[in-house]
Amino acid sequence: MTVHTGRQLYGGGHGKEIWEIENMSKPVVAIVGRPNVGKSTLFNALAGGKIAIVEDTPGVTRDRIYAETEWLGQSFTLIDTGGIEPESKDIILSQMREQAQTAIDTADVIVFITDVRQGLVDADSKVADMLRRSGKPVVLVVNKVDSFEKFMPDVYEFYNLGIGDPVPVSAASRLGLGDMLDRVAGHFQKESGEEEDDERPRIAIVGKPNVGKSSIINKLLGEQRVIVSEIAGTTRDAIDTELVHDGKEYVFIDTAGLRRKNKIKEELERYSIIRTVTAVERADVVLVVIDAVEGVTEQDAKIAGIAHERGKGIVIVVNKWDAIEKNDRTMREYEQEVRRILSFVPYAEIMYVSAMTGQRLNKLYDVIDMVIENQTLRVATGVLNEILMEAVALQQPPSDKGKRLKLYYITQVSVKPPTFVIFVNDRELMHFSYQRYLENKIREAFGFRGTSLKFFVRERKEKGR
Repeated sequence: MTVHTGRQLYGGGHGKEIWEIENMSKPVVAIVGRPNVGKSTLFNALAGGKIAIVEDTPGVTRDRIYAETEWLGQSFTLIDTGGIEPESKDIILSQMREQAQTAIDTADVIVFITDVRQGLVDADSKVADMLRRSGKPVVLVVNKVDSFEKFMPDVYEFYNLGIGDPVPVSAASRLGLGDMLDRVAGHFQKESGEEEDDERPRIAIVGKPNVGKSSIINKLLGEQRVIVSEIAGTTRDAIDTELVHDGKEYVFIDTAGLRRKNKIKEELERYSIIRTVTAVERADVVLVVIDAVEGVTEQDAKIAGIAHERGKGIVIVVNKWDAIEKNDRTMREYEQEVRRILSFVPYAEIMYVSAMTGQRLNKLYDVIDMVIENQTLRVATGVLNEILMEAVALQQPPSDKGKRLKLYYITQVSVKPPTFVIFVNDRELMHFSYQRYLENKIREAFGFRGTSLKFFVRERKEKGR
C-alpha cells in the first residue's frame, strides 16, 4: 500500500492549485519485542488501520509485515519484525536476537517494545545490549501503561536497560503514541541529511534466494567481494557496493538473503520480504533478478510488486540465460511469459544476462541510466495539456447518469516517479480504464520506459458564468 501526501499551495494567475507531492526516500522504522508485548497492536495503531491490501492486485504482497504511514507530514515505512513463537525460553531468546539483528541491518530507527505488566526480563536486557552496541537510534517503549498514575513507578525500572528514556504507551488504548512518534521522528532529521547529499544512483538487486544476485555484483566488480554459494541465503545483510563505470559512480544494494539456521519457510520469507522492502525503499532503480531456468514465478511477482508500489524504476533481469537452449522464438516466447505474470509492470525493461559468462552485463549501466533519466523527466504543462485535449478528442470521457467527465487540465508535480495531477469536474467519473488510457497516451508521447507514473485526480467545481 502506498500512501501519498500532499501540501496545497496557492499561486497567482487564475488561482490554480499546485500540489507538491512529498517524494523523499522514506525512513524505515522496525518494531522489535518479545511475544505478547503488543507489537502487532502497536503496528496496527500506528498504521491507522490502513494496512488492508487491495485484493486482486497482481504482485502485491499480502503479508501484514509493513505499512506506509506518516507523522506530522513525515512519511515512513513501518515494519513489524514479529514472528516469535513462545516455544521455550532459549528459542525465544535466539529468535529475539535474530529479530533484533534484522532490525539493526535494515531499519533507520528501532522501536523496542516491552511490557510494563510483565516487567523487565532477561531477554529484554540481552536484546537491549545488541541494540545499544549497534549504534542505531532506539526508542524504548513500555506498553500496556493504561494508567500513567498507576504504572509510572514500574516504567522507571526500564531505565536499567541503558538505552534511553522509556516512553510509556498503551497501544490498545492509543495513549502516549504522539510522544513516542515525536521521539521516532526526531531521529529522521539526523539520519536523512547524509543520504540527501549523496546523488549517486542507488540500485537495489532483489529476487528470490539463489537466482544470482551476488554473482551479478561480483561479475560487475571483477572480484569475489560478495559471498556466493549454492546454499540459498548465505549473504546475511543488505550490502552496499560502490562501483565506477565510465567515470560514473553507482551504489548497488545487494539483498541476497539470510542465514537459514532453523527457520521455518514462512520465517525465511518474512525476513526476506523485510530486507527487500527496506532495500527497495533506498533505491532509485530496482533490478528484479529472475532465474531463467526456473522461469518467472509468483514469488517474483510479489517482489516486483514491492518496487511497483513504491514507484521505483524497474528492470527485470533474467539471469542464467546461457543455460537456456534457444531457437529463433525463445526470447520472444520468454518475454511473453514474463509480461503475462508481471502484467502490472508493463513499463519494466527486460534484460537477458549471464553472471557466469558476463553476457550483456555491461549493458546494465546503459539501461539503468535510461531508467533514471525517465524517472526524473519533467514535461511542460502546455505540452501535457495538448496531449490531454488530443486524447479527449480521440476517445470521449466516460459518463454516468447523464453526467459526463470533464478534464480541465493536467500538470506534472513531481519526479521519481513522474507524478501528475489531473483536474476534473467529478472524480467519481474518472474510471480506472480511462486513466490507464491517458497514461498510455502520455507514454506514447514521452516513453517513460522503466518507470511507473503516478496520477492524482482532483476536483474543481465549474465556475458560474
